[in-house]
Amino acid sequence: MAGWWNRWRLQYQLWRADDGLADYLSALQLLLQQPSLEHIPLVAVDLEMTGLNAQQDQIISVGLIPIEHGRLLLGKAQHRLVNIAGSVGQSAAIHGIVDRQLQETTLTQQEMLIWLLQMTYGKLMIFHHGMLDIAFLSKLSQQVYQRPLHLPVIDTLQIEQRRLMRDRHVIEQGSLRLHACRRRYRLPAYAAHNALIDATACGELFLAQTSFSHWSRQPLDDYLFWF
Repeated sequence: MAGWWNRWRLQYQLWRADDGLADYLSALQLLLQQPSLEHIPLVAVDLEMTGLNAQQDQIISVGLIPIEHGRLLLGKAQHRLVNIAGSVGQSAAIHGIVDRQLQETTLTQQEMLIWLLQMTYGKLMIFHHGMLDIAFLSKLSQQVYQRPLHLPVIDTLQIEQRRLMRDRHVIEQGSLRLHACRRRYRLPAYAAHNALIDATACGELFLAQTSFSHWSRQPLDDYLFWF
């Protein structure tokens, strides 16, 4: 029932769209007609922000890495810094990006959204904690296209939470963070809060969570989360 409702909402967005967003939503709708992930191009995405409030904070960098047939395509990875209004403030202590670096880039917030949609066109995005990322992108979409985004994504945090609950594990505070999830699969520790490194870490986590020979044949709705 939930899958049907969300597909209807996507169709409604497409019906209302008469701009650059229409092509993106149309391509996404075609992907959702596939019965499984086996033939769907994927792309792991991470955003770094000045904070966690989508209404007040801003995106400062984006990293992405395509995934095809169970392999991360490192040669096609992308990383961009994004200009912001004002200063990064104390958030620089977390992500290491300072004001001078952002002043040297040419991508505005709105241009970044258009670029990201171009880079992920015809692909299904993978996030870790997608609800947060989509909230920031939806705010930008409201500015650029005068409508918010409502998208299906794969969310490694939600997959892990569902697995732990199914196996009756106690979900302790911090146990769903990206590094904590990776540790359970014995994946190597990476430096956090770099958008490209975190996108790579997210993509690796997804492949570790779901054996390619297994998930490629699972129903597509088993891996979709709508935000």
